[in-house]
Amino acid sequence: MLLMKNILYIGNDLKQNNSNISVIRILGPLLQTEGYNLSYASSKPNKIWRLLDMLYEVIRHRKWSHIVFIDTYSTQNFYYALLISQLCRFLGLAYLPILHGGNLEKRLIQNIKLSQFIFGYAYINVAPSNYLKQIFQNHGYDNIAHIPNSIVIKNYDFKNREFNNPRLLWVRSFNKIYNPKLAVNVLKALTDIGYNASLCMVGPDTNDGSFQDVKAIANELSVDVRITGKLAKQEWIELSKDFNVFINTSNIDNTPVSVIEAMALGLPVVSTNVGGIPYLIKNGEQGLLVEKNGVDEMVKAIETLFEDSNLRTEIVNNARKKAETFSWEYVKDKWNEVLLKES
Repeated sequence: MLLMKNILYIGNDLKQNNSNISVIRILGPLLQTEGYNLSYASSKPNKIWRLLDMLYEVIRHRKWSHIVFIDTYSTQNFYYALLISQLCRFLGLAYLPILHGGNLEKRLIQNIKLSQFIFGYAYINVAPSNYLKQIFQNHGYDNIAHIPNSIVIKNYDFKNREFNNPRLLWVRSFNKIYNPKLAVNVLKALTDIGYNASLCMVGPDTNDGSFQDVKAIANELSVDVRITGKLAKQEWIELSKDFNVFINTSNIDNTPVSVIEAMALGLPVVSTNVGGIPYLIKNGEQGLLVEKNGVDEMVKAIETLFEDSNLRTEIVNNARKKAETFSWEYVKDKWNEVLLKES
């Protein structure tokens, strides 16, 4: 048995106001608690310098590393993953792409050969959702394991909430793929039918125009939206005590940690039925799912939560149980199974 004890973790280890805490800073420390030694790259804010630093760290750690983790997305980062993975191949290093984002299938279709270079030669590909695992298997990749994103469940106190008026909480980056404008339109629709509803939106501005769009549409519709910007995890968890419905408005998605966290906190979730969401939430059991851009559907789902207390109670209890399966105490065994197996 080979104990892959030294791990070089390649990802965007950025500490900026326009990004949420990265996976690299959640998973890495948890693995360290299990006895693995980790080194990280890169925290360089400039994209070119960050890529060069990543490549340099792979070369520098080539004799130290048992395996290289590569956070892999469908965006420009895809090409980072391509270069890092091919350098690992050249140096004879095992590498493990960790798959993120609900749009990776687009790369598998449009960049077939490049995808094969990255994923086909990997030690193993790790999919945080069964949704992505199924997509990769459909495209012929069998070197893939499902290991979900993890939360430390003891940090999430389950809270019973009052359901007098809808107090909506939205937690995500302000980005077009997460369709934050839908949240504002839902608030407006609820107030139009007589609810004294409120909305708080938590997350960083990714500078794609979504943040300003939300402010503009809120002003146009004359609704009061509280926007906090980026908050530390403990800050938004404390804030969540004042709210009673969590809404997820994405057009493209995988298995968002913020939704899992809401489930753990006892917040009933109303989400668009996209990407990996139906693999996380079964409609009517752990939450309510609606079609993307469905203002009226989302409003109706929120009304259902307020009108049917039995269903609401069943949903939040089932959701908490589902969230507990993402506990590190459960997930760490899956990582150990992958990292301790014979190579």
